[in-house]
Parts: sequence; C-alpha cells; structure tokens
Amino acid sequence: MSVQNKKFTGAKAVLGTAVFAALMTGTALAEPALIYDAAGKNDKSFNEMAYNGAEAYKEETGNSYRDFEIQTDAQREQALRRFAQQGSSPIVVPGFTWAEPLNVVAQEFPDTHFAIIDSVVDLPNVRSVLFKEQEGSYLVGALAAMKSESGTIGYVTAFDFPLLQAFGCGYVQGAKAVNPDIEVLQNFIGTDFAAFNDINTAGEVGRSQLERGADVIYAAAGAAGEGALQAAADAGKYGIGVDSNQNYLFPGNMLTSMVKRVDVAVQDAFNDEANGEWSSGVQSLGLAEGGVGAAVDEYNEELITDEMSAKLEELTAKINSGEIEVHDYRSDNSCPVS
Repeated sequence: MSVQNKKFTGAKAVLGTAVFAALMTGTALAEPALIYDAAGKNDKSFNEMAYNGAEAYKEETGNSYRDFEIQTDAQREQALRRFAQQGSSPIVVPGFTWAEPLNVVAQEFPDTHFAIIDSVVDLPNVRSVLFKEQEGSYLVGALAAMKSESGTIGYVTAFDFPLLQAFGCGYVQGAKAVNPDIEVLQNFIGTDFAAFNDINTAGEVGRSQLERGADVIYAAAGAAGEGALQAAADAGKYGIGVDSNQNYLFPGNMLTSMVKRVDVAVQDAFNDEANGEWSSGVQSLGLAEGGVGAAVDEYNEELITDEMSAKLEELTAKINSGEIEVHDYRSDNSCPVS
C-alpha cells in the first residue's frame, strides 16, 4: 500500500535536502538503491517494510545500498534519473504512485534494472511486484469475525481506489465465510492520497464505527491507520494492522496484522541483481509464495484461541490448494459480498 505526505519539517527536511543535493552532484554508485514513497522509511507501515528489506540485504550480504526520501512529487523523476546516471541497479520504488515517472526514466536507461511494488510498468528492464492482498485480508477477516462479540466489524481505508478496495473485499469475504450474518462497516478517510497521512480523521472514522457497534477494526490506510487502531484500543476493542506487523503498537488490543512482505520484494530484487539472477516482468505474491499473511507473535498470541489458529491453518491450506478462490476486486471492480 502506497503512502503520500506533503509535509516535512525540521531535521528530516534538512537531511532530505542535503541528501538530494548529494545525489545531484555525487560520484558514481555501485550499490542498489531504494527510493521511498513520500511518507518515508519511518511510516510504521508500507515504506518501513521496504526499508526493512534493504536492511536485511545489507546485514546478510555485507553489501551497502543507497536510499532516499523524497519531499515533493517533482523529485520522483529527478531521483530515479540521478541514481540511474550514477550507476545504481536495481533501483526499487515502493508504491503505485511511482508508475508514471518510472515509465519515463526506465526507457531512458534500458541497461539499468528497476523494480516497482504495487503497480505494473511493462518495460523489459522493469520488475513489477504485485501482492494478493485479498488472500491475506481474507484470513484477518475470518479472525475478526471469530473474535467479534457484537456481530459487527469495521474496515477503514484511505480512499476509493481499486487496490484499497481489494483489501476490503478480501476482508469481507473471510468474515462472511465464518459468519454469513456478520455486518462489515466500510468507510473511507478521504478522497485522495493525502488521506494516507490523515491520522486525526482516521481516528474519527474509527470512533464512528465503534459507536455503530464494531468491536474489531481493520485499518488499511498506511500511516493514517494508526488513528483508527488507537481509537479501537482506547475503546477496549480490537484493531488489525496492515503491511508491516503492527501488533506492537497497542499490545492486547491488536488482534493481528495483515502482513504484506514488501521487505521480501526489496531484498529479492537486491539479491537477484547481486547474484546475476535478475528477471524482469510481473511477479505476484500471495499466501503460497509467503507474500501475505496474518501475524501472530508475542503481542497478540493470547488473543488467538486454539480454534482461531486451527481455522487460520485450514483456510490457508484451502486457499493454497485452490479449494477457496478469493475474489480480487481489481479483476472486475466489484466484490461478490458486502
């Protein structure tokens, strides 16, 4: 899930400006590169998972990498082009907002490898990594329905966009598979990319769902999602995180997180280039590929009963075998259940 943020102040802005200036005048690079979407590496969600993948590559191989946090949309093409000019390969960009600038720059540097996460750029030197978010969301939806005592659960997301609808549709399908009568409240935070960082409004939307009876809320809204998760925790109810494992945010009130292994996509891209095994084209990562899943750890294991664990294993096996086919909203812009 991609994140946008147009407000950067203080030390981060100063550092970002300095790093960008260095990029514009720097010497040749041999390292791979990672350019975050606008919320940067510390968003506790999508971008942070990308950063974790780069750090895992560095730790396991001893190789270095370059990264950069953009401050404005104008820097997208500039940063891509400068890293390519200085020899970085692959250059990885997480988020569908990178598709247009990458399509431009990748054609200018046909011998440089690029990878984009959550979108497809159909060029011979680009790897496009997609995830089956609907499969992971199906699992957390089933857990939510099993945990709910009120018979009402919620889904909070940034705005009306097919990728975000895919999360919600998978969630509803999983919940309905466990309890056909469960009510699933679904609300948007805003109308555009700015919603990914509107924590206050996310909190208001979460509180509204709680007032309407929801006792579990799935927040798939990047950095803004923390507002809805906070609302659930404050009310003594349960939240479900997204992208990175957010169970640690509110221990005891986080039912689980729908983990999307953006870190694996980044680490694989770096490793494949280093090992001479690069491949372009489209990769699609679901449950079977370890690309998505429901997180269980020390922060939420007491909330997951034996019955819930067994159901999780059963549903995972059925999805992997094809017995359960989770509908992808993006295939026809519709959801078979609501």
